Amino acid sequence: METGENNSTSSSNQSCAVMKDSKWYTQFRNVSNPWMARYVYGLIFLVANLLAWAARDELSSLSALTEMKGLKGCKVGKNCLGADGVLRVSMGCFLFYMIMFWSTAGTSKLKEGRDEWHSGWWLVKIVVLVLVTIFPFLLPSELIDLYGQIAHFGAGVFLLIQLISIISFINWLTDCFGSEKYAERCQIQVMLFATISYFICLVGIILMYIWYAPQPSCLLNIFFITWTLVLLQLMTSVSLHPKVNAGILSPGLMGLYVVFLCWCAIRSEPEGAECIRKSESANKTDWQSIISFVVAILALVVATFSTGIDSKCFQFRKSDPPAEDDVPYGYGFFHFVFATGAMYFAMLLIGWNSHHSMRKWTIDVGWTSAWVRIVNEWLAVCVYLWMLVAPIIWKSRHADST
Repeated sequence: METGENNSTSSSNQSCAVMKDSKWYTQFRNVSNPWMARYVYGLIFLVANLLAWAARDELSSLSALTEMKGLKGCKVGKNCLGADGVLRVSMGCFLFYMIMFWSTAGTSKLKEGRDEWHSGWWLVKIVVLVLVTIFPFLLPSELIDLYGQIAHFGAGVFLLIQLISIISFINWLTDCFGSEKYAERCQIQVMLFATISYFICLVGIILMYIWYAPQPSCLLNIFFITWTLVLLQLMTSVSLHPKVNAGILSPGLMGLYVVFLCWCAIRSEPEGAECIRKSESANKTDWQSIISFVVAILALVVATFSTGIDSKCFQFRKSDPPAEDDVPYGYGFFHFVFATGAMYFAMLLIGWNSHHSMRKWTIDVGWTSAWVRIVNEWLAVCVYLWMLVAPIIWKSRHADST
């Protein structure tokens, strides 16, 4: 009996090793492979993004669809039909990944039933995906409006998860360079990366002043950019404090992320804003708008994919080293991130407002989008500073209690 168990365990370990070591095309042939399954789910998410874009920009031109029962409740005319379609596609995508979340959460070992369901059974899952994609188009607009309100919260959860994942990656990279193994031989590289990061941050801030605050009346943009510079200085000061001693690389990398969020926030301001420089052909769709839109969609898919496989940063205690038959990533967390990502791409495509019409080939445009980005920037700095200061506070409280 023991011999049979040992043989099955060794065969399972061998199959795991084969999956990890085999090349990508070999893994692609193996349809029941968790390493390749995540790319399939990412492809499904990309298709949902493109379908939502088509629903927003092309659906309103199809007059036959306005006769559908679920689309008659549009409140502000045919312009909101596209936003309605985006929410319906988003809801279908959300339902699919939530079904996968409920059916795979807690999976810990390879070759068990839930692992095979996550990594295989693609024909069944395609049927489920088609059904949940059609289902929202049969619902009345009142339920879609309710989903749109809930999607605001879900998109916020996605932003928070992504934020923690990025900060955890930055801290991990800093700890890696600061470890005993690399501390001495990587000092030059650390200083070089930190210097480049701060240089890019300062150049970015100067360019934002030139492009988005060309006159003193642009008070809001001046405030956004200046406050970003203040936050960069604050993160650097706290990180270099003797009690924290987190080095100069970590705040430099965080500075890149913060400056990027500020730039995205100002870019999200609508074209009517007097402090946003637009070309004379801004109202026309040109190749730059198309490329920017495609890059934004791909960046969203990549960000969702990379966040979904990073469940370890949300573990509050150190776990034992993984065994060879452990799942390579948290399946439940992976699908939950994609479910919230479905709500997030809906908010980007409708500008966080279901009754706000958006121009073709645009994404994440509107004052609501701008303020969401700014709040996300401020929240990122708060979370980062808390991660630096929290260990010192807990240590001092523990010392006082003893």
